[in-house]
Amino acid sequence: MDKKQLLEKTDLFVLDMDGTFYLGDKILPGAFSFIDAVKQKGKDYLFFTNNASTRPEAYIDKLAGMGCFITRDKIMTSGDVMIRFLKSEYPGKSVYLLGTAPLIESFEDAGIRLDSEHPDIVVASFDKTLTYEKLERACTFIREGALFLATHMDINCPVEGGFIPDCGAICAAISLSTGKKPRYVGKPFVETVDMILDKTGYNRENVTFVGDRLYTDVATGVNNGARGVLVLTGETHLEDVETSDTKPDAIYDSIAQMGQLMLS
Repeated sequence: MDKKQLLEKTDLFVLDMDGTFYLGDKILPGAFSFIDAVKQKGKDYLFFTNNASTRPEAYIDKLAGMGCFITRDKIMTSGDVMIRFLKSEYPGKSVYLLGTAPLIESFEDAGIRLDSEHPDIVVASFDKTLTYEKLERACTFIREGALFLATHMDINCPVEGGFIPDCGAICAAISLSTGKKPRYVGKPFVETVDMILDKTGYNRENVTFVGDRLYTDVATGVNNGARGVLVLTGETHLEDVETSDTKPDAIYDSIAQMGQLMLS
């Protein structure tokens, strides 16, 4: 399937954000044109980010500040996936959460019972408020038999001037201490795809995940019966594809190029 045909056969584009739609606080050139092309062709789009340290409403505000106005149904995070997973697979179970205040609020709003004394489950996320005490409690609970779950596997989060440790790095410390590895649910895992299909109603084979990371964005599609395409506006360079186990269904210079091809 060539690059234009893939776009024609896609009904829903699931877009990564930083490195794909914007960089830092600036919309990437042609990103708005891509959204316009999607609408002109009668297709749909959804933003998805593994970063669960911020509520989706904050991302909506950030996008609005850059001139992109969306509603809540157009964005999803790995935190949303974890909440759905807990309510579906472990209803009523108590959770010790390694997460920021916004994620804690999201769990509470969803009716997840949080417990810092005798939890059934430990959930790790991108916790920028992590303390040694929180890390120690999480490890103790897991050693005592609590299930170990995590929102996403990203090791580092890109920030201005470099990177900071992300959820995967926090989980690595816990795993090294306890000997237990977590079950992840964000990109690139099937729980993310299942939630998107459930929420949108689209068929798996007509959904394309778009992003600048091979091991999360692209892998979500190619490993789970959908499609995964790479854009070269962020973390991954063309030469990285040759050494990666994950091979994208297509490679585009940017989502701007995708929009142009759709309308050509």
